[in-house]
Formats: sequence, structure tokens, C-alpha cells
Amino acid sequence: MKHLAILGSTGSIGTNALSVVKAHPEEFVVSGLAAYASVDLMERQVREFRPQRVALNDEVAALELRRRLGDLNSVEVLSGAKGVLAVATMDVVDLMLDGIGGSAGLLPTLEAIKARKDIAFVNKEVLVMCGALVMQAVKDYDVNLLPIDGEMSAIFQCLSNLQQQNEIQRLLLTASGGPFRQTPAEQFMTITPQQALQHPTWKMGKKITIDCATLLNKGLEVIEAKWLFGINPSQIEILIHPESIIHSMIEYVDGSLLAQLSTTDMRIPIQYALTYPRRLPSPTATLNFPQIGVLHFESVDFDKFPCLALAYTAAEVGGTLPAVLSSADEVVVRAFLDEQIGFTDIPKILKSVIDQHDVELKPSFDNILAADRWAKSTAHEIISQRNS
Repeated sequence: MKHLAILGSTGSIGTNALSVVKAHPEEFVVSGLAAYASVDLMERQVREFRPQRVALNDEVAALELRRRLGDLNSVEVLSGAKGVLAVATMDVVDLMLDGIGGSAGLLPTLEAIKARKDIAFVNKEVLVMCGALVMQAVKDYDVNLLPIDGEMSAIFQCLSNLQQQNEIQRLLLTASGGPFRQTPAEQFMTITPQQALQHPTWKMGKKITIDCATLLNKGLEVIEAKWLFGINPSQIEILIHPESIIHSMIEYVDGSLLAQLSTTDMRIPIQYALTYPRRLPSPTATLNFPQIGVLHFESVDFDKFPCLALAYTAAEVGGTLPAVLSSADEVVVRAFLDEQIGFTDIPKILKSVIDQHDVELKPSFDNILAADRWAKSTAHEIISQRNS
């Protein structure tokens, strides 16, 4: 049996991962769980899966969870960032699933790699911000880095029979186009957070849903794919595919294309990451092609979605610039959700932040953390100035 530690267990990825575990109880043991502050859901998860160790980042929430679980002497309840790290690096764990979004997932992932744990990850910021360091650590500690994100999982699966890297002509990352694919650009100034949160095909957390609305999420995937698959950004193209049936494709130099198709259910890529390199029956629905009928494809409008161009620039420049873009986006999206800025302010503020940044081309981990802090502080300052 495979022993799992699941970080972000109370979020959408974590709860879906636990549903996969529930479907295959003979395959998995949940040894550790970690989340931010969701006491009620974490208590239910602990009582159902009985992990050895759990952690809540929020100290007050962890104290309440410890009180509620007083009758379970076998469960260790920890708190804070150190508690999350302790879950990620448990000796008994074979695979750590990182479902924590943003820069908060960086250190747990790197420390779990150093502890020689295989990593299943949905947090693209880990590679966006720390791509060179993470891939070097994966090589040094000889672990598997298994993508859960639908597009990255699709490419990962399509590359399973790759013989030589120079056989790849290009990667085609598909995108639904988000809720504003057909909305005229002149209407973008009136877009509300409620409208931006209405993704047409996927149910996800608020932050990634807004990134999908601006298409920055797809741009961050370009940076992620660059590191995960060793591909030049110029070989990575984005293709709008509103049905979200084809999750991504690769084109080989001989003109052949391979695609991965499935229903829009995150349990499929999650299960493949958890069971890799095996495949097991899934509780998800299968595709009904006659019912689907037609698949549509469109080119990306970079003028309408300027965040994409910012991401390609960050991918080409490299160094600390992707970290700055990603970290500033955390602040800017929060400000949009809190109605402090408008939808069209998102790319403007992000461009302002990256234009002010002095790029460190070969950053250390400390350099990246410093860039993360600088980007967030600078984004806050720009937002404050706009609202003053």
C-alpha cells in the first residue's frame, strides 16, 4: 500500500484526492493531512481516514482541532508552517500531494523532495517560481514529480513513449477560454468578481478561477511546462478549446499528434498521479462521443487577454521574473475579489510590477523568497496608490 500525505486536504484538490483514496482503500493509507484553517472539515477527514499526523497552519484553528480530537490519542495535531512541513516529510510517507496554492507550497514541496518523497502537485507556482531549483532537486534525490493539473497531466501521459527530446515539435496546451471567451473586450471594464468566478467547465478555488478568466493561468502553465518537460517556451502554444475534452496535445517532428481526452473531472489526473505508473478503474464517467458531437478550436486573442503576453515574457526571461509575476498576481487577484480594483486593472498592475523588477537570472531559494516578498509589497503599494 502507498502511504500518502495530502497538503491542502480541505480544498477542492484535497477532497477529490480523498475521494480517490476512498474508491481504492486497498491501495492507499492516508498518513498525514494538512490545511490552513478549516476545522470542521479537517475533523471529519481525520475521523474518517485516521491519519497519524495532521496540521493546520492557523494556530487558533489548530488549537480548536486539537481540543475536538482529544478522544483520538493516535492522532498528532500540529500547527503553523512547521506543522505543515512535518506532515509533508513524514518518514512513513511514500508520496506527498501538494494541493496548497501559491508560494506557500514552495518550501513543503522542496523539503519533501529532499526527504525523498514522490510529489504529486497541482500547485503550478512551485515550478513557476522555483523551476530550476525544483527540477535539480528532483534529479538529485531521484524522486518522481507527477503533475495533477489537467493540462500538465495530459502532456505527461502523451510523452510516456518519448525516445528523444528532439522528437517534439511543439506542445499544444488547451484552454476553455474562460467565462469571457465571447465577451467583447470593451465590456471588460464592467466585469464583476461574481461574473469572473463563473467558469464554464471546471469547479475550482477562487484564485485559480480568476486566473482562468484572465487566461494568466494558461500563461503560468507555459512556464510550468518549460521546466517540467524541458521545452522552450517558443515551442508551447495555447489553443482555445471550449469543450475542455482534449486536455492537451503534443506534436512530434514527423507531424503526428497525441492527445489525452477525458471528462472534466479532476479525479482522473489525481488518480493517475497517485497510482503512477499503474492505471486503476475510476469512478468517473466516460466520454460519450456521439453525445459530444463536435469539438471546437480557436486561436488565442493576446490583445484581449494581455496577461498571456506577460507570462510568455516571464517564461523567456526566466530568473526571478516568473516568481514576481506569480506573487504579484496573488495580491492583485485578492484585490479584485475584494472589489478594490477592476478586472482590466489586473494586467496593468502586473505589468507595472514586472517592469520595475531587477531580474536575478540565476536565483537561489533566498533570492526567490526575496522576489516573492518584493512583488507582493510592490503590488500592494500600486493598489494603494490607485485607491488613494
